Amino acid sequence: MTGPSNPRPGEQEVVSKAIEELPLWLKTTSVRRRSRWERWASRLTPRPRERQGVFAFVERARRVERAFKLAIAVITLALIAGLLAFLPSGRYLAGWTATRGQWAALRALGTEPGRESINADWARRREFDIRSATGRYRRTFEEYTEAQKGLLRHAGMDPDHVLIRWGNFDRTVMLPSTIYQADDSGRSYRMRPRVRSIWVRNFPVKGDVKAFFQIPDSPDAAKAVERTGVTIVEGSSHSTNSLGLRGPEPDRTAPWRGIVLGDSYMQGLFVADSQTPTECLKRDLAKRLGGRVEVLNTGHLGYSPEQYYYSLVEYARDFPPQFVVVSLFANDFAGDLNVVIEGRGGDWDEAKYWLGQIRDFCAARDIPCIYVPAPWLNQLEGPQRSGYYPGLVSNATETNALMFLDPINDFADAFLAVEAEGLKRGEPVKGNPLFNGRIGDGHFSASGCEIWAERVGRRVSLLLDRGMAIRAGNERNWRNAHAPAGSP
Repeated sequence: MTGPSNPRPGEQEVVSKAIEELPLWLKTTSVRRRSRWERWASRLTPRPRERQGVFAFVERARRVERAFKLAIAVITLALIAGLLAFLPSGRYLAGWTATRGQWAALRALGTEPGRESINADWARRREFDIRSATGRYRRTFEEYTEAQKGLLRHAGMDPDHVLIRWGNFDRTVMLPSTIYQADDSGRSYRMRPRVRSIWVRNFPVKGDVKAFFQIPDSPDAAKAVERTGVTIVEGSSHSTNSLGLRGPEPDRTAPWRGIVLGDSYMQGLFVADSQTPTECLKRDLAKRLGGRVEVLNTGHLGYSPEQYYYSLVEYARDFPPQFVVVSLFANDFAGDLNVVIEGRGGDWDEAKYWLGQIRDFCAARDIPCIYVPAPWLNQLEGPQRSGYYPGLVSNATETNALMFLDPINDFADAFLAVEAEGLKRGEPVKGNPLFNGRIGDGHFSASGCEIWAERVGRRVSLLLDRGMAIRAGNERNWRNAHAPAGSP
């Protein structure tokens, strides 16, 4: 067997040079036989690739292309950031995103966001909605006829004077500035003091902003509605006192005093000043208690629990109540009442907070506070489905049955009695006379206000009677504890 042949002259140098030019990893594995472990590990480790050489002018072209793409990306991001900072929708979206990110981080740590942060988020949203609605209304106003524009100017609802504020929990409302004014202390808006107005209906409202329509009750009111397709609701004269609340001047010396918190149901839409639920309640309680009674009607259309609370704080300072009635409705918990009635949602955490504030305010002063959900007309005429409304409202109040009063059964009994009388006379009842069905409205009629007041008055009088009995017993116990020894 012959051994390896000797390399020819010059061949060794060629081989050595070729080995030197091999990649490092190949030279390393060539100098010795690798172990099984090294061979297995090398399969998992990617081998570095040799970079293919390119011409200098090609490399320069690639650098220019990369720089150009980077410049385009930077300019695009700058334009987007500028638009976000300049446009209201962009600023709102940026703030909303940042806030939700902060809240998500807090909740991941097991902490809920503070009240200050929640209030700031609501304020940002409301400001954005109001600005957006104002811009839309300026465009919509031009779609009205000249006669309709004249009526809107008469009411103070033209684009330069209209009052657009937040209401109905999470909505934006449009109000006549001759009747209402802005309120930045928590209530958003309030009625102007000592103003007489009347309601109109059938105005062809355009756009998506809800319009509550009153006009000043002035000699030229009838002329203002001519050729507009609008009719004045007879018997709907609406007056405010020096406090900007509906009703006469309050009797501050009355031995029995109460405050009613609520929305349009308590304000009394389309009924006379003397027929509102609170005026009916005053008369009912005067009979039951045998003395003068004064009840402040703080009801404002579109109000919700947050505005109820700030109304209570404002008026209870100068008019300390002996009882508080909180009238509630489905759109107090979501701007769309059907969302609540059908059980499709509602911001119940927010509602619980403000209802709890009201409850704590009254508890700290030993004032009985009664929550009364307003009956919804459709629940009397169709499926009641009370598990959502007022069932979820009862959960949100977190109170007992003594302080929660659902008057729907009283309305049902009253309607049956009216219907039976009509059938006996051969005159079937059309619509529900306890509501404003005659004008296509679901608020209480004058008869409905009486039913509400009778039921609430009965509960209030019982609570006041119990309170007097408790106080009398405490005084008797105190006297007995401090009586001299041996006295009878």
